[in-house]
This record gives sequence, C-alpha cells and structure tokens, in this order.
Amino acid sequence: MEWMALEEKWRRKWEEEKYFEADPNSNKKFFVTVAYPYPNSPQHVGHGRTYTLADVHARFMRMLGYNVLFPMGFHYTGTPILGMARRVQDNDKKLLETFRTLYKVPDDKIREFVEPIKIADYFHQEIKAGMIEMGYSIDWRREFTTIDPVYSKFIEWQFGKLKEKNLIIQGTHPVGWCPKDQNPVSQHDTQGDVEPSFTEYTIIKFKYDKYIIPTATLRPETIFGVTNIWINPEFVYEIVQVNNETWIVTSECARKLEFHNKTITRLDKITGKELVGKKVQVPERNDEVLILPASFVKSENGTGIVMSVPAHAPFDYQALEDLKKEITKYPGLTEIQNVKAIPIIETEGYSQIPALDAITKFQIENQNSSKLEEATKEIYSKEFYGGRLKQNTGKFANKTVSEAKDEVKKWMLQGGNADILYELNETPIRCRCGAECVVKILSNQWFLNYSDPEWKTKVHAWINEMKILPEEIRNEFNNVVDWLRERACARQHGLGTKLPWDKNWIIESLSDSVIYMAYYTIAKYVNNKEITSENVSDAFFDYIFLNKGDSENISSQCKITPELLEKIKKEFQYFYPVNARHSGRDLVPNHLTFFIFNHIAIFPREYWPEEIVVNGSVLMDGKKMSKSEGNIIPLRDAIRNHGADSIRLAILISAELLQDADFNQEAVKGIKNKLESMLEECSKYRSGNTVKLEQEDKWIKSKMEQLIFKTTSSIQKMRLREALHFILYEFESDLQWYIKRALAKKRDDFSGILHEVSSIRVSMMSPFAPYASEEMWSRLGNTGIVSKSTWPAYHEDMIDFESIQSENLLKNTIEDIKNIIKVTKMVPKKITIYTSAQWKVNAYQKILSKVVSGEVNIGSLIRSLIADKDTEEIKKDPDFVKKTVNDILSESQEERESKNRIGLIDEKKILSELDSLVQAEFGITSQVFSESDQDKYDPKNKSRTSRPYKPAILIE
Repeated sequence: MEWMALEEKWRRKWEEEKYFEADPNSNKKFFVTVAYPYPNSPQHVGHGRTYTLADVHARFMRMLGYNVLFPMGFHYTGTPILGMARRVQDNDKKLLETFRTLYKVPDDKIREFVEPIKIADYFHQEIKAGMIEMGYSIDWRREFTTIDPVYSKFIEWQFGKLKEKNLIIQGTHPVGWCPKDQNPVSQHDTQGDVEPSFTEYTIIKFKYDKYIIPTATLRPETIFGVTNIWINPEFVYEIVQVNNETWIVTSECARKLEFHNKTITRLDKITGKELVGKKVQVPERNDEVLILPASFVKSENGTGIVMSVPAHAPFDYQALEDLKKEITKYPGLTEIQNVKAIPIIETEGYSQIPALDAITKFQIENQNSSKLEEATKEIYSKEFYGGRLKQNTGKFANKTVSEAKDEVKKWMLQGGNADILYELNETPIRCRCGAECVVKILSNQWFLNYSDPEWKTKVHAWINEMKILPEEIRNEFNNVVDWLRERACARQHGLGTKLPWDKNWIIESLSDSVIYMAYYTIAKYVNNKEITSENVSDAFFDYIFLNKGDSENISSQCKITPELLEKIKKEFQYFYPVNARHSGRDLVPNHLTFFIFNHIAIFPREYWPEEIVVNGSVLMDGKKMSKSEGNIIPLRDAIRNHGADSIRLAILISAELLQDADFNQEAVKGIKNKLESMLEECSKYRSGNTVKLEQEDKWIKSKMEQLIFKTTSSIQKMRLREALHFILYEFESDLQWYIKRALAKKRDDFSGILHEVSSIRVSMMSPFAPYASEEMWSRLGNTGIVSKSTWPAYHEDMIDFESIQSENLLKNTIEDIKNIIKVTKMVPKKITIYTSAQWKVNAYQKILSKVVSGEVNIGSLIRSLIADKDTEEIKKDPDFVKKTVNDILSESQEERESKNRIGLIDEKKILSELDSLVQAEFGITSQVFSESDQDKYDPKNKSRTSRPYKPAILIE
C-alpha cells in the first residue's frame, strides 16, 4: 500500500473543499484548542498524542453537526530560542550533531541558526508540515506567532487589564533563575521542560562563639524540642560573612545565599570534625546543646547543618540512639548519654515520645532503614493537623501546630533569630543554555499576583464547576491554585512583548500565552491584511472582547469601518468561550491553571473556558522519551516510515487519557496491517437491495446499533482507547462471526448488509484514522467524503435483543464444542445437542427475574419454585437453582437485563441452525433434541445436565 500517495490524495481533497475553515454560521459552534508548540525543534511522536486527541475531538464534533473551529499558532517568545542560538554561536558540538543527525537540518540552514528568529521560522514550518501530514483538521487561516505586531498589541491590552485590577504587582519575591542568562525561568526555559518549583525553609540561627550556626527547617515550631545539632564531620564548611553576621555553612549553601539579596563574603574554611563536641546556644531558650556527628547530613540540602528534635523526628531519635551505642568511637562525647528527647507536642494516639512510637510501629532498627521516611511523614502529618503545643513552649502553649508554625517563624524572624532560605524541589534543573538554575529573590520585579485570595476563590469555584477530563485530575488543579504564589511575569532578555508601562522589561513567555485563544478569532483578519497593528488599540480590544465602548468612535480612531469592527466582534462572540482545551499533564502546574486564572480576571463569566482535557505522556517501548536515551523519533520520520493513521492509532490505542501511552514499533506495524486488511475488505462490498432479513442479519445490524451507542459514549468521555477497541477489534469479531454464519448457510445475498455496516463502521473510525477512512469510504462506493458525513445516529428501537441472545447461544455452543474436542483430542464423528426441559426454562425465567431485582437467596428461590405448579419439578434437581444463579451472576448486568426483557427463546429451533456451522467446521452433521423428547438419542443420559442457555453436548 502506497500510504504517502494515498494521504496526499485525501489532503488535496480536504484543501480543495476548505473543509476545516470555520466561519460563523447558524449552526451550533465548538471551539477546540490545543497548546501551541514552541518551535525550537521538530515535534516528535510524543507531541503527537495531545494534538491527535484534540483532532479526534474536533472531527467527532464536526460529524455531530457542530461548526468546529480548530486553529493553531506558534509560540516564539521567551529565552529557549535565544539560548539555542547562543549555543550555535559557541559551536556546541552536541547541539549541532542533534540538528544534523536527529533533526536532519541541512548545514546551510544550521549556519543561519545564529539568529534566533531563523531557528523559530525553520522549526515553525517543520512542525506545521508535520501537523498537515498527520491529517490535523486545522483552520490555517488563523495561524500566528507570538511576536506578530498585532499579537503584541493584544498582549499589551491583556497586561493593562490585569494591572487595572491590581493583579500585577511590583515587589520582591523568589523566582527560578538562570544565573547565566540573568533571567527568571519557567517550564519552557528549562531542559526537559521542568517547572522550577521551590520550598521555603526557615533558617534557625544557633550561636557558637562569634559564629552563627544556621539550620534549615520546615518545622520552626519544634525549636523548643531541639536537643542537639547534626553536622557531617567529613565536610569542609565555609565561614561566610552574610551581611553583618558570620555564618558557617556548606559551599553549596553559600552559593544559594548569593541569590537571596544578601551581601556574601567568603572568609575561611573549617572542617565539620572541628565543630563536633562544641556547644551552640539555642535561640529564645537560653540554654546550650551539643554539635554531634552525622554522616546522613547532605551538603546540598539546606545549610548542610541540621537541628535535631528526637521526640518528634524519627530520623533524629534513631540517629541519637545509634550514636549512643557507638560512643566508644567518640571518647570526647561522653555528655551524649545525657541528651534526652524533649516532648513539645501532644497528639492523640501518641505517647510522650511520638518518634519512638513510630520507630516501634514500623520496626525500625537503625538510621539506614528505608521505613524512616514513611514514619516521618506519618508523624508530621498527624502532628500538623491534630497536635497541640505543650506548656514548655511558652506563649505558644495550647496552640495547634498548624497555627503555631507560622507564628513561631514570624516571632523568630522579628527577633533576628531566623532567616529564610528557598530551595528548588528538583535538582539539578538546567536552563536551556546549559546553566544550573537556582532560586533568586528578585527586587522591584513585576509579578502576577496569583496569591490574591479573592482571585483564588473564584478560580477554585470555576474549577469545581467546569468540565475537566479525566475527573481525577480536578484535585490536581485545586492543589496548584492552593500553592500558587506571586509569579514573575517579566524579564529583561528574550523574545516577546515589552511591558507597556515599563519598556525595560519583556513579558515572560508563559504569561503571554494564557488567553491567546481569543486572538484566534481575529487572526484571520490580521492575516488577510484587513487589520494591522496601526488599526488596533486598547479601545479596539475592549470593544471586541468585552463589548465596551462606542463603535463609531473606535471605528474612527482605529480607521476600521464600523461594518468590519462589528463583524470581528460578532465572530469573537460566536466562537467564544473555548469549549475544549487540550494539553499534557505537565502543563497543569502552570499554563493550564493560568489559563483559568486569566480568563476569570479579564472576561465576563459567559466567556470562561468550559472544558479542559488533560493527557499523559508517551513512552517509547516502555521508556521515557529523551535525547539521552536516543529514543526520540521525529514525527515526520515516523509518518514517512509508517503512515499517519498507523501512528495516530498506535498512540491512541495504547492508553486512556491520563495513562502514559507506549509507542511500540511492533504495535504500529500490526495496526498498519490491520488498516490494509480493512481497505482490502471494503473493496469487496457494494450496496445492494434489501433482502429478507435472516436472524444473523438482524443480529449484525443490532450489534452495529450497540457499537454506535458505546463508541459515541466513549468518545464523549474522551475514552478513545476504549472507543477504538470497540470499532477495530470487538466489532471485527462480530463481523467475522456474521460472515462465518452466512457462508455456512451458503448465502450469496449478504454483500449489501456488509456494505451498510462497514460504511457505518468506517464513518466512526474517520476521526481516528482520517486517511484510511476516506479511502475505505470511497472503495465502498459512497459519495462525498467521510469527514463531511454525519455521525451515525443510535436507534435503540432497532436493536433485536432476541437475535442477540440467539446468536450468543450459537456462538457459545460452538465454542463449547471446540473446547471439548480440544481437551479430549478426539476426532468427532457425531455431535448431539440437548436443550432444557420446559420446567427448567420456566424456572430459569423466574430465577432470572428475581436475580435482576436483587434476590439471590438460594433457599428462598427453591421454596418459591416448588410452590409453583409450573416449576415444582425443581425438587428433583435442587442443584439446578444454585448452578443457574451462578450462570446468571457470571454475566454482565446488560446481558441479564436483555435476557429478562425478551423472555423465553426457542433454543431447539435456534440450535437447529448449528448444523450448517458444524458441517462447515468439522465436516459432520449435528442433531438437536429437547431433554423432554421421548424419542431422543441420548445413550449417556447427557440431556439431564442441560440448563437454559447451557445446552448439554454429546460428542462421539
């Protein structure tokens, strides 16, 4: 199969039809968007997942009759492209090799990459070509980049609105920072797209001689329970002047402090060993504690020195006990035997020393136990939510830990006995320029005030009201809103829009990409030159997006005709809000949450986003995709090797939304073979005259109706793996059975039925595999293109439940015959089938009715059946009831209700159709008797074991 030629043929057809171009009309609209790509490399197979999910959604909604807008832009702003251009200038061999071998960029183009825009433009076109080849149904008239002049005006307007509402503030706050680029960093700026999140630690200042011995803690309230300080005797510490104090810290900590708005001077060095056995003064307690040795102290964590609270920290308790056992190694530390845990928190369920309780519970034997982490988490959680401070905590006594934590921190900061240290949660995080990122405290920086409580409340309310798929991700959004704080929204280097009121700053790349979906509604007017940057102003955007202002004044001021102004506004009002926003899970902590925040801040409620769809990532043969693993496959390479539809299906069928999909080369080949086989089959069927429907015809048409219902329901929930399984595999099995039945009966009049059901099947497959579906649709002889066909309607009244049960009975019986032959390894000469006596059929129906209504008590069922004249013979075979109940309970609820609905079926008549199948399968004949037939052939008395829907089988 020449897939490239086939794909090109249908792409041309779609372009000629301008099928994906959406303009306002009288139909109901559906606006679907997906996170626009950053063009600093080609897209790889992993990127294909999010975009393919969005495209399936768009195509499905079009077939349901919606006027679907699915647009695309390109995100040029930020520092990644600048960093990449700088690496090209520096002749970075690794990067140049990636361009040549993995991305296959010609050398003459690579030479141009010293200019950032050349990189963006090159990969912009590369990504766009890949999207077109993947068959994405995008309205390319609305394409833009984030450095287009009109877009910059749009961003200026957005920032003006936020500042008006005091949601942009200037202040001093911590940010992720690249020390080389001298810029704040966010997810798009880092290698591996890691969002630099960080934790705030309280530094407690212990005093030794003329030095400060600082320790970093998340639990400042435990200062009252400190019994000692831990230091690593193997480390060489630095003596550092920090403003007007002299601190002893690790060199890693000294570097962190340099970015914390402090004046740092490195004075000297001292070993940890020299400090062991010395005493430090505990702030606010007027007593001293020992500095003790600990190999578990890490130089990169906090200050490299740790305060010890053994009553409430299992690590500290166990380390202290271990040290006491090894006291002979430290002859100068005899005082250690006097160090006792100081309990300061009372928590229900714990004794005076909670850490000891946890160590006992988790059976921890020494400080190397892996269970210490779990024990620590349990105590911290229970104390935080249920603990109260004891009398030995002074003015904080009786306060809950959750209250006291911040109060103690504030009290110690005010007294000069504490400070703050920010640390990245994941390390190392590297900027795309290669430098290791840090946390920097920026002064006079512009921030989006995501800490604003009123704003957060509105966002929480909308997150809980809007549609989020899958449902389990909703809490993740709420958690992000809870921890989100002030976020740097401007920087001094990079591509992008200048801050309107302070041109020394450039708006940060994630901050300029949160409401750009609104810009899609006007982008086509920019692209066809009906409006330019000279025509737009804040008043223009106020009118279009907020319906504010006088149209005549704005028309005159912007030099746009009133008609065009009105047309643009009506287009926005028609397409907004965004009905579905698709993106990867990695954007939940930033872009997707900002998307909700900023829409709520700027737009009226009717324009807030309706739905967010979040997906997991893509693995390659079970491993995370990365350049270091060498398992990244550029999307266009994959298309050339396998065809777009095979890739689309392979990505979608391996996992549901939030699971990580596994792209497997063998699976892709299998899907490709499947599509080629379906194409061949479709060439055989033609629409025919309606024939008198036989049982198997009614059955396959009923199965088709059920397929329509299940597939539609699955796609609406974005359970696309499930939907594909129904279409590609479950229904394929139904088709094979139908053909087998028809051929066994030597029929030659069923091509029209196959044409009808295949056409419906292909139409439902078209959102997933658009190219192959167009070709199948054409080969079936259908007119027009399948992408423009109507999604099949479901007709419950057209389901023949009796035919479904009848065919199930035949299928199950032939399967049972095969299994018996396989187990016995006999060559069958004769097959006899026995259906149940009438009393069993009557009893089955009554048992089924009771089970469906929830009654499964065997004794009660037997008594009611014996009391009924039609079923009193049950007393001859009481085991029948138990077996029948088990038969029924082993089936799905749907199956039970179907059988209960149709009532009795004539099993003997239905099974008489088995003979044609038995002859076709085994080359012998079969006979069917009822258990109650007087003249039946039953040499082994098999008929007595028959039950409804479970005929007895004799094979000789």
